[in-house]
This record gives sequence, C-alpha cells and structure tokens, in this order.
Amino acid sequence: MKKRYDIVEFLYTNRLGRLLMWLIIKGGLPSLAEHILSMKLSKPLIKVYINKHQIDMKDFQGQTYSTFKDFFERKRRIDSIDITANHLISPCDGLLSAYPIREDSIFPVKGFSYRIQDLVDESTLARIFQGGMCVIIRLRPTDYHHYCYIDDGFQYTNHFIQGTLHSVQPVACENIPVYRLNRRVWTLMDTSNFGKVIQIGVGAMLVGGIINENSCIDFKKGEEMGHFELAGSTIVLLFEKGRVRLCQEMMERVERGEEIPVRMGDVIGTGEV
Repeated sequence: MKKRYDIVEFLYTNRLGRLLMWLIIKGGLPSLAEHILSMKLSKPLIKVYINKHQIDMKDFQGQTYSTFKDFFERKRRIDSIDITANHLISPCDGLLSAYPIREDSIFPVKGFSYRIQDLVDESTLARIFQGGMCVIIRLRPTDYHHYCYIDDGFQYTNHFIQGTLHSVQPVACENIPVYRLNRRVWTLMDTSNFGKVIQIGVGAMLVGGIINENSCIDFKKGEEMGHFELAGSTIVLLFEKGRVRLCQEMMERVERGEEIPVRMGDVIGTGEV
C-alpha cells in the first residue's frame, strides 16, 4: 500500500520534492489538468483508472461517459441510507477519523493544531463548537465522490475559500497544515437531531472542484448535498459540545489513530440528549 504513495512522499518529505510541488501549484498545472480531463481525449484514461484502483463498477452499469470528468462525477443509486432520526450517518464514502475540539476551539490533527476560524474564515462561529467534535472523512480514488445530508434541517449560504491544492494523503497531512491551506467550501447547517453543524468540503492535489448543489434551503436526510470534481478530497464535520457520540467500536479505533472505512449512509454515531 505504501508504494502507491511514493511520489506523494517525495513531494512532501524531500527538499527537491517540495520545490517541485511549489512549481506545480504556482505554475498553473491544476488548471491545465482540469481542462484536459474535461476533454474527449481524456476518455481512454477511464479504463486505466478503473483498472489501477480496482473500482467495482457494478453499481454503475449502463452508464456511458464522454470524458474522464464525466466518469469521475458518475452517480450511484443510493438505497442504504439509515433514516432513524437519532442515528448519525456518514455523508460520504471514505476513511473516517475523529478529534475532540478543545475549549479554545483548537483540534490537533497529525501533528498540526487547527483553529476552527482558520478552516471556516469566520471567528464568531468558533465559540459555538468549543468542546465539540471534529469528524474527518478522507475520500480515496476508489470512493464515490458525491456526498449527502446527515440529517433533516436547514442549510445556510456556501462560503468558498480559494486556497491551494495539496494532497490529502496522510504523508502530506503530517508535513503541512493541509486543511488550513487547501481550497475549501464550508456551510453552516441547523439540523433536527445534532444541533448546529459545519460541513467543510476540502479540495485535493491538482484539481479541487467542490460543488454544493444548494444554498439556503430546507433538506432531508440522505438527499444529495453535492460532489467533488476530478480528484480525491475530504469532508470535515464540526459538531457542538455534547451533541453527538461515535459508535463505541469506532471511538476505540479512532483513539488508536486508525482511519475507519465507511460508506455514504452508514451509521457512525448517535445524537446525545
């Protein structure tokens, strides 16, 4: 498994690699990559990508794609959402980790301390989530890159922060403060069972399109909220103090530093009364 990330490791742990990464980001390669992957000449890459990452396509039978971008944004039928009111579900596929938010609105992730106001660019919200929980779900190339609402509620305005496009692989997160630097879209939601929740979509290396479909609307649990374009990405959820708790087995594993595989709609916790 480590072999797959050799290039990323070079870019983030080697002095020459760091210089190359800076040139990639500043030289406009992300925009060029997005343009190419949106063209019909990118279609042969679809089969290469499926084979490389051993993606199971049985949920997408009958679909056709003109470009790699079309393929990456493919839609899967979602029929396994747990709609029990007090059950907290995962908004997406990926690898889950979780961290407590301290009373000073800081939470540590892989050697870096993040302040809530650094991620959401809104200092007045930080106090609401002091003492709460941060859940991070890192999407892999094999994962479905759409995400849904975790509860019934109301969604406020989407806020876009330009940022850069670093990798979200563990080796990158251990060497730079990825979630503070990367492109992201954050949204405050009032939910029926879990209080106020901030959901942050974080872009990743080379291409970081984050598409939230709605703004300022009522929503239902399991409805699609948005999707990522063209690259692996991350969802970050911020919860208020005392509003949610992870499933016991999950909590024990994340406390050991594990990332836990989850799928959209899986139960990951419950609300606390």
